[in-house]
Amino acid sequence: MAKYRTSLPQLQGGLFLTDGGVETTLIFHENLDLPHFAAFHILKTAEGEAALRRYFRRFAELSGRFDAGLILESPTWRANADWGAKLGYTREALAEANRQAIRLLEELRREHETEQTAVVVSGCLGPRGDGYIPGRTMSVEAAADYHRAQIETFADTSADMVSAMTLNYVEEAVGIALAARQAGMPVALSFTVETDGKLPAGQPLKSAIEQVDEATSGYPCYYMINCAHPTHFGSALDEDGPWLNRIRGLKANASCKSHAELDEAAELDIGDPAELGAQYAALKRQLHALNVMGGCCGTDHRHVDRIAAACSPLFG
Repeated sequence: MAKYRTSLPQLQGGLFLTDGGVETTLIFHENLDLPHFAAFHILKTAEGEAALRRYFRRFAELSGRFDAGLILESPTWRANADWGAKLGYTREALAEANRQAIRLLEELRREHETEQTAVVVSGCLGPRGDGYIPGRTMSVEAAADYHRAQIETFADTSADMVSAMTLNYVEEAVGIALAARQAGMPVALSFTVETDGKLPAGQPLKSAIEQVDEATSGYPCYYMINCAHPTHFGSALDEDGPWLNRIRGLKANASCKSHAELDEAAELDIGDPAELGAQYAALKRQLHALNVMGGCCGTDHRHVDRIAAACSPLFG
């Protein structure tokens, strides 16, 4: 049974940490093979499951050290129909992989949750296509139909919510929100942006958030930004308005390189963890609702440690 589905604790404020770049950590630090960047695929082996346990425990330990809440995102960003088919999964096997990922996070919650540190379990969705390139886009209806199976699988587990990461155009975001509403699942939507602060489809972030809220009657619990560096989207946040208070989460890249440059990079660029922490603190002063903080590509527990150190004093 879900513990927080009807009352997500991060909506009440206070610092909540989440993980970093799970895929880049597994590839570059654990030397594991992730075909199609699919972290959930390593749950098929005992070695892979052990690596994921080690990975998430580092962030749980940080949560305890900083007396912060924790959001555990399942490693299922690629566990949707098209990517699953490329990896040889049947519909039934893919659903079981999503359920297995949530069971893993349930166990970790039982190990680490305390009265001071609530642990939220989130089922992670990714885009149907490439996270960086809109490619063949879907209508709102097609996006809802496509993502419904994974959302309904999570709804049938103890996941408290679903989070859709690295979204790059509005119609897919709207479709996910509508499918989540139909399944009775709280949802957080996370857009990625290019170095100009706009979605890869070319839409300003402000316009994208406002359009989704209008199309869904404000159903998403909150919005996030992920897989971009703070220097890419800082200027996009200069336009004041209620939309800024809808941004509660941030999972930034370690590197200030563009998506195209990261795609071509042969080595991992971990940037400067302390500098990234200072940039998060500056964003927290600007985004009053911001309280869910982790990392994306190139980040690991060292980055989230510096983010927490820089931001925890801002929560009083």
